[in-house]
Amino acid sequence: MPIDRPLSVLITGANRGIGAAIAEQYRSAGAEVIGTARNPDAPDLYPLDVTETDSVAALAAQLADRPIDILICNAGVYPDQGRSLRELPDPALWALGFATNVTGVFLTVHALLPNLRRGKDARIAIISSQMGSSTRASGGSYIYRASKAAAVNLGRNLARDLVSEQIVLGVYHPGWVQTDMGGSGADIAPAASAHGLVTRIAALTPETTGCFETWDGRLHPF
Repeated sequence: MPIDRPLSVLITGANRGIGAAIAEQYRSAGAEVIGTARNPDAPDLYPLDVTETDSVAALAAQLADRPIDILICNAGVYPDQGRSLRELPDPALWALGFATNVTGVFLTVHALLPNLRRGKDARIAIISSQMGSSTRASGGSYIYRASKAAAVNLGRNLARDLVSEQIVLGVYHPGWVQTDMGGSGADIAPAASAHGLVTRIAALTPETTGCFETWDGRLHPF
């Protein structure tokens, strides 16, 4: 049965960088975009702090039984960026990294499962990083790497459990992108990354659910 409404896409962390670029890609294609931000700076953004259960529950209550076809878990932090090994025994930094990059992803997916179940060919995308690869371990950035590796593991296990409900899930490395996090010297512009990610998400199937891929369609080593 064809969808008699625009494609509905929810993107966390949609106020800047990769999230904003993905939102623009979907809007340009005629989709209905539900963007969130921890501190919304535009009237079309919903407030969402993925580390706060009350905030996640409030978003779910606002959406009520609204169908979601695509959920993109993009919100993330890099709490140890530029920090030396001697600065990292601070438990608060570890707690922030995992609360945002791992627990926040799970809380968001779990809270919005009723909406995804109402969607058409529902799919979930988790934006991780090549730095979450245990195979390509080049040292440093321990909090970010560990939390992004956990996000890959979380995504693969969720994919296994949700495929029976016709919900598919992919985990993606967005590339080294010219954002506040990636820096101006990064390889690609946000629009290029977003175009690739939207293409990869559209290609998800039950056979490829649980994949870890790059923005340009290459399988990434775990």
